[in-house]
Amino acid sequence: MKSPWIALALIALMTIWARLTYAAETPSAGQAAPLFQLPDQNGKSHALADYRGNWVVLYFYPKDDTPGCTQEACQFRDDLHKLTALGAKILGVSVDDSSSHAAFAQKYHLPFPLLADRDGKVADSYGALRNLGIARIAKRYTFLIDQQGNIAKTYLKVDTSRHSQEIVDDLGRLKKP
Repeated sequence: MKSPWIALALIALMTIWARLTYAAETPSAGQAAPLFQLPDQNGKSHALADYRGNWVVLYFYPKDDTPGCTQEACQFRDDLHKLTALGAKILGVSVDDSSSHAAFAQKYHLPFPLLADRDGKVADSYGALRNLGIARIAKRYTFLIDQQGNIAKTYLKVDTSRHSQEIVDDLGRLKKP
C-alpha cells in the first residue's frame, strides 16, 4: 500500500524540481544576443546596445569572491590587454548586487564592469540561470558576441584556469578574414 504513495510523492517532487530548475533555452551561434540593461558595481547602467561595434565577452558567474569566480575574473583582468587589442569588451554578470560587485572588483582590482542581475532575468534570457527554489545563481556560461550583436560562440563548460586564454585564441581565429 505504501509503494503507490511513495511513487506519487517522487513524481510530485520531480515535477516541482523540474519547474524550479527550468531556464530559458541557451542562445546559440548565429542568433541575436538577448538585449539587456543592468547596473554595474558603480551604479552605472550598461546596455548591450552600448557595445555595438565591439566584440563583447559576456560571462555569467555564480558568486562574487568565491574560488572559481575569482580565478575566472582575475584571468580576464590579467588578459585584458590581449582582449582589448582584439577589440573586445568584458562584462561579468551574476545575481549578486552592485555593492557585492564593488567589493569584489576593489579587492581584486577588476577593471571591467560587473553587472548586477538581481532578478536573474538576463541570466535566464541566456539560459544561464539556475533556480534552486530558495536561491538563484548564474551558471558559469560565457557568450562571445560579435560587433553586430550576434552570438559568435558559446562556452557552456568553462575551465576557469584557462577560459580567458581560450577566448583570446577563439577571438583571434574569428577575426581572421
